[in-house]
Amino acid sequence: MSVVTMYSTRNNRLFALFIVSAVVLSAFSFASAEGEKNPNGAAHRSAVGTFMRNLLDVADREKGEVGEEIKAVAKEQDEAKDKVADAIDKIQNRGKLKTFLIGTDYRNMGALRSEMVKTRNQIDKLGRLIERASSSESKTALEEQLKALQGAGQKIEDLLKANESKFSVFGWFVKLFSK
Repeated sequence: MSVVTMYSTRNNRLFALFIVSAVVLSAFSFASAEGEKNPNGAAHRSAVGTFMRNLLDVADREKGEVGEEIKAVAKEQDEAKDKVADAIDKIQNRGKLKTFLIGTDYRNMGALRSEMVKTRNQIDKLGRLIERASSSESKTALEEQLKALQGAGQKIEDLLKANESKFSVFGWFVKLFSK
């Protein structure tokens, strides 16, 4: 092998190493900037706990079938809050290097999507319950809780969108086996 060929091969390797390093560093800085605007599990638990208590207060004022349906919505959200919060934490706390190499946590992303479908159904149910509530005070309280639930759902949707678009080197390969 000639000296020119060895020198050229060495430069190509250094250049490739430089490019890979630049891509890794830019991915880390992008991932850390995104993580600051997304919700965490504790915040979700707190928001759902407040939502649930407020719904139960309205349910106590509403008697009969409407009150029971409001209690059912509160119970469903309470049962789902730990599952959702754990999935959020696992997605948020996934190592940046692992995310860069194999992609986002597709299993927990799927769990969140599944819970979001249930949440949308509960939002629709609350919308119907507002119309059936007996007092204007109950209607106003239900509208506020509906907005709170929609806000929590939007934060999760934003988290899902942000994590779906994260760059990964071998994410396409992992996606093949995660379905």
